[in-house]
Amino acid sequence: MAWEGKNVLAVVPARGGSKGIPRKNLKPVGGISLVARAAQITGALPWIDEAIISTDDDEIMAEAVAHGLDAPFVRPPELSADGATSVDMWCHAWATAEDHYQCEFHLSVLLEPTSPLRTPDDVTRTVRTMVDGGHRAAATVSPTPAHYTPHKTLTVEDGTIGFYLEGGAGHSLRQTIPDYFHRNGICYCVTRQALMEAGEILEQDCAAVIITRPVVNIDEPFELELAEFLLDRQNSAGQQ
Repeated sequence: MAWEGKNVLAVVPARGGSKGIPRKNLKPVGGISLVARAAQITGALPWIDEAIISTDDDEIMAEAVAHGLDAPFVRPPELSADGATSVDMWCHAWATAEDHYQCEFHLSVLLEPTSPLRTPDDVTRTVRTMVDGGHRAAATVSPTPAHYTPHKTLTVEDGTIGFYLEGGAGHSLRQTIPDYFHRNGICYCVTRQALMEAGEILEQDCAAVIITRPVVNIDEPFELELAEFLLDRQNSAGQQ
């Protein structure tokens, strides 16, 4: 195991509380819970040294362990509240894992259960991009549709429409809008230096891994249906 001599820790973050979709991380997509899907990805990557769940929830923990993740700790309440940051959660998981396994991890990947359409190749490509390029971090992103870009974003004040960007009225044509990208949650990868020493993920020298196929990062109930649709289409294409 390990990636070119570097110990690798995979962290699946899945707290129990969720306002948009209650018990979201246990919701099934394609008959498999979101937590289980993330766990299955780690099991398909032989270069991952340890794969753990970071959760405050007993049911999520049991589901994660049943599908191959380790659960060396219970996430503290202060890191499970709505205001807790990903950096604080990931740092805690990293430090606690090092104490538990009695080793130092050189890099780590974060696999959010809410992005169920990831593939093992997505994760491998993210790590390869970071390590081969000598970057501090890497993250997967998707192209932002033109109608969701800042040039198309509107404001509404006192019931009147305005443009978010000055001069936005001059960008009605898609061809005049620059390329924009957004995080899709499929994979984040960081070095120990970036996260544990500097507390950073995207801030400095984070390489972009662009994913052009349709994916979904589940936050609303409709997106569970969308994930089912995309998964069915993906499976149908693979059978042809």
